[in-house]
Amino acid sequence: MAELKEADATQLHQEDVNIKRGEAGDQDAEQAVKTEAAADNDAKPSTTTTERHISIQTKVEGLEMLVDLNGGRKSCPLCPEEKFKACYSYKLRRHLQNLHWKVYVEFEGQRMCICHLPCRNLKPSLSGDQVSGRHVAHYHCVVCSVTIARKTDMISHLKRHVNKGETEASYSVTSDVPFEEPAPSGQAYEIMKELGTNVQLLPNHTTPQKSDTYFNRKMKTNRQLVFCSLAVLAEERSPLECLDAFGATGIMGLQWAKHLRNAVKVTITDISDTCIKMIKENCELNRIRVEGSPRGSRAPEGSSSSSDGDGDGDGVATVEVAKMDANVIMHLRPFDYIHLDPFGTAVNYLDAAFRNVRNLGIISVTSTDTGSLYAKSPNVTLRHYGCHIVRTEYYKELAARMVVATVARAAARCNKGIEVLLAVALEHFVLVVVRVLRGPTQADESAKKLRKLVHCQWCEERVFLKLGNMVDDTLPCNCHGSLPGKTAVQLGPLWSGPLFNTGFLRRMLSAAVQHSMDDIQPLVKTLICESECTTLKSLVHGSSALTNQVECGVVIKTLQSGEESGPADQSGKRKTGEESGNVVKKLKSDAPLEHPPFYYSIHRHSIRGMNMPKLNKFLQYLTEAGFRVSRTHFDPTGVRTDGTLVQFKSVLTKYSVPTCTTATQTSVSTEKTM
Repeated sequence: MAELKEADATQLHQEDVNIKRGEAGDQDAEQAVKTEAAADNDAKPSTTTTERHISIQTKVEGLEMLVDLNGGRKSCPLCPEEKFKACYSYKLRRHLQNLHWKVYVEFEGQRMCICHLPCRNLKPSLSGDQVSGRHVAHYHCVVCSVTIARKTDMISHLKRHVNKGETEASYSVTSDVPFEEPAPSGQAYEIMKELGTNVQLLPNHTTPQKSDTYFNRKMKTNRQLVFCSLAVLAEERSPLECLDAFGATGIMGLQWAKHLRNAVKVTITDISDTCIKMIKENCELNRIRVEGSPRGSRAPEGSSSSSDGDGDGDGVATVEVAKMDANVIMHLRPFDYIHLDPFGTAVNYLDAAFRNVRNLGIISVTSTDTGSLYAKSPNVTLRHYGCHIVRTEYYKELAARMVVATVARAAARCNKGIEVLLAVALEHFVLVVVRVLRGPTQADESAKKLRKLVHCQWCEERVFLKLGNMVDDTLPCNCHGSLPGKTAVQLGPLWSGPLFNTGFLRRMLSAAVQHSMDDIQPLVKTLICESECTTLKSLVHGSSALTNQVECGVVIKTLQSGEESGPADQSGKRKTGEESGNVVKKLKSDAPLEHPPFYYSIHRHSIRGMNMPKLNKFLQYLTEAGFRVSRTHFDPTGVRTDGTLVQFKSVLTKYSVPTCTTATQTSVSTEKTM
């Protein structure tokens, strides 16, 4: 019995111990959970509205309200006591305005003033103790509350927030607020309208991440020029198979489909899933039907957007959206019009573009790698374009001719030739539009126009090198004889043919007027005058001035006075046999002279101590001297002329007035008055 009682007592004692241990374990677990929750709250920033630092204000009165300035001596709310001692109100107000408010950083209406409080943690020493010393002045970020010392670093930090789509509103608004459209990563769409087409843009559309779409507002001129070139081709043949190889937001292909309707069959491709989703949403936004067939069978399918169209089912614009690499789709399917606008250079896609493009089709190429095109990175230029160039006064036209030469070599590899319709080089892009001519004969003719350029590095005279000529004997200048060493350098190979087609440009101007593109009409008019190398040109608009003319053996419409076209000329088919040969001979005899290559800058060749004449007056003087002259879109101070640099300088010197003449006449008149 004694042993049983002892065993029961031992069992009861063990149960009490286990209960106490369990209670202690539960308390430790609860404490650990609280500690982890607190750590998580410290590590993750809250997306709800947080209290801003007192240094972030909207007006200077907000700083003054932080302290009562009506009393006696007051301390600065943004400075420690040892840095700025208490003073009277007038001195404190001047201190807040001149020290804290004067160097603020503005972001979306919020001013981040400089703060001198001990907000930043001091760097610990090797022993683990904090280093004693003064605290550094800093700014508090309005978005993420981080502290940054320098003003320039804070500006760069805010730009990174904007690029990621993180603004002050995205942190102050809770996730319960619904958006009109579902946006990835909780970001709101921005709707932009261009040429009657609405597109949705992400907040970081200017500098995208890998998964985001890209849209450049500065490329509006480029998009309108491409649209006008497609509209001109749509007048020649219909319907057109056209490809926007790099869709991004899809704005270019949507503009084609919305304005040209049944005249075009638009295909928009992109390799990004986010871009494809964005393009389809933009199609619904513009009431454009999206075809579901990935291989391009054009059978119309019913959709919800078709009922919202402006007209019947046949009038609803239709596009095909495909997730496919640009090289792959251009190898698989033929097109009448192909537009290449990759990020940077387009040389990787030229071979695929010329492989299946139809005869007399058009390829437009937009290059945005201005670093290599404008001779800022010569090694990249040689690697991409196979050309050697230097920085010159005519560097923009040099870039355009270099891109055309690369396009011509890619076409020749596919036994095709090109006819340059348009070449534009502006500040941030180079656009080249060419017509494709099939056959080895056309390819040989295009290859003959690729030549080296001889450039004098002293006077910047230039001339295309002919076979069998020495370098020093080619240049008309005498720099190699009057100066020691060699002054000439060979550049290229470059395209030596014309960069413009006058008839095509006239029809582009008509299309720009028809679709109310007022922004590019002055540019197209300048290109027309530049293509004919003339300053006075009457440009006629309207359908009454459209007649038929033959260019490259194909019947097209141009802007001429009168209508002399017969029913046989309106077929739009390529002429063959003796008729085509007679047309080509007639064109060669009646064709206007090609515009001279390159241009001279009037400011580059000005004479020191002389006042130059006005540019328009100088063009008139050159015309009176018997030269063909025109202005150029490449350079606002450039003059395109068929005269040499010596003749150009002689006319400039003749009509320039010495600077001291004006001062002398003024002094003489003053003496007479006295």
